[in-house]
Amino acid sequence: MKKLEEVLRDWEAVIGLEVHAELTTLNTKMFCGCKLEFGAAPNTHTCPVCLGLPGALPVPNKAAIESIVLAGLATNCDIEKHSMFYRKNYMYPDMAKNFQTTQGPIAFCMRGHLDLDIDGKAAGERIDLAGLAVGESGEPGSTAENVTVTEDGYIAHVGIERIHMEEDAGKMVHVGGGEGRIAGATHSLVDYNRAGTPLIELVTQPDLRTPEEARLFMQKLRQIYLAIGISDCSMEEGSLRCDGNVSLRRRGSKGLGTKTELKNMNSFKNLHDGLAYEICRQAEVLEEGGIIYQETRHWDPSKKRTIVMRVKETADDYRLFPEPDLAPYDLTDEWIEGVRAKLPELPDQKAKRFASDFGLSAYDARHLVDHRETAAFFESCMANGTDAKLAKPLANLVINDLSAYLNANDVVLDQSPFTPERAVALVKLLAEDAISSKQGKQVFAAIMEEDKDPATIVEEKGMKQVSDTGAIEAVVDAVIAANPKEVASYKEGNTKIIGFFVGQCMKQMRGQGNPKLINQTLAKKLSE
Repeated sequence: MKKLEEVLRDWEAVIGLEVHAELTTLNTKMFCGCKLEFGAAPNTHTCPVCLGLPGALPVPNKAAIESIVLAGLATNCDIEKHSMFYRKNYMYPDMAKNFQTTQGPIAFCMRGHLDLDIDGKAAGERIDLAGLAVGESGEPGSTAENVTVTEDGYIAHVGIERIHMEEDAGKMVHVGGGEGRIAGATHSLVDYNRAGTPLIELVTQPDLRTPEEARLFMQKLRQIYLAIGISDCSMEEGSLRCDGNVSLRRRGSKGLGTKTELKNMNSFKNLHDGLAYEICRQAEVLEEGGIIYQETRHWDPSKKRTIVMRVKETADDYRLFPEPDLAPYDLTDEWIEGVRAKLPELPDQKAKRFASDFGLSAYDARHLVDHRETAAFFESCMANGTDAKLAKPLANLVINDLSAYLNANDVVLDQSPFTPERAVALVKLLAEDAISSKQGKQVFAAIMEEDKDPATIVEEKGMKQVSDTGAIEAVVDAVIAANPKEVASYKEGNTKIIGFFVGQCMKQMRGQGNPKLINQTLAKKLSE
């Protein structure tokens, strides 16, 4: 099978996502008063309504309607004032009443969009980027289709078809099969605690073209949902789930190929890898003269391949009809504006504020708000009159050193010994040339290991740099006098040899000389 980059030279992937988010911050289910609680004993939070017993009537959760409208406003959707629920019929043990209550053609939220800033390695998957630009120049600011070229990559405008409300199904537990799957299981159990949980489903337009774009869309949507406080967005616990639809077409063509739907992509990595595999698989089938069938496939992360689950159903198979037990909804302008007033500062808005208030680049500001924790940490660092000149080095510290450490060691930021006060103190030591950049990394590691302030660590380890110009000049003069051949080589144009002189000076000063001042002094003395 070809690699992704090889496939994308000849084929264009057309990707759309269906993202499901449970409204876990609510107290009760969508149509009854049963408690929402992850991990509770099986079948302890059920009632006649969520079990679909005869005569039980649903009562809608107003807070859930407010949550989906918040989600729509945060993703630039139009809020439909008039909508209703339908019954989606299917026979499966995870839904005791044999139908799912969901919205029909008109959802609460329609016609939205998100803009994705894609740079660095992620932009590399879009191999046709230069060719997409107007005049094929690839210059920043040039646009084509849904893409705008930037200095660091591009911005992809991704349409959102709809966000609709539905109830989640129960959870099937397969016993005896491999990795909890139905294949090979001796029997299955069902837990209805999750049945009836308010669930919103966002459906994108088929505007995504690479697995990286899909991954970044999912990450950005998670940031937004966390910011507006409607879900804990735990992919591990299943409160945020994603299905991907993908098809291929030859580059230059505009028609759509037959799509397959991918299930079980329960992490950002699985989303990327599952789509990448399916793109390569479809290309191989098509290039061998085969046919792509419309089907649902399962992503197996252990085997790193997709497996057929079933032939894809059509809308007719579900026999949708209006829910007779729920009246249509009529949302007023006043109510919608009241929800809008509850919108907090969204990640994109925060990034723009960081750039304007602290003079950060768009790249730095964007990566700071990738996670709520790092954004809040940086903001705490800049509070209480911290010099704006420290913003850039603080951003670098948070984005690079701190994030890398937290990820590598699986540490929660607010439970680590690295506080905003210590971050500012460390950056000040670097800005004052009290320690070198290499020593700065050592101090950071020591803070994490020893839970001490930067100044204490520098003092205890004897790290403080010598910045006395007189002392540095004396060492530089001695090194120059001791190495006449190297001096002659420098004067003949071999300026790279200055690194040798710096090394000798640092050796004599036991690593405590200020390298910046040593470099400056050497350059001056050697040029005389």
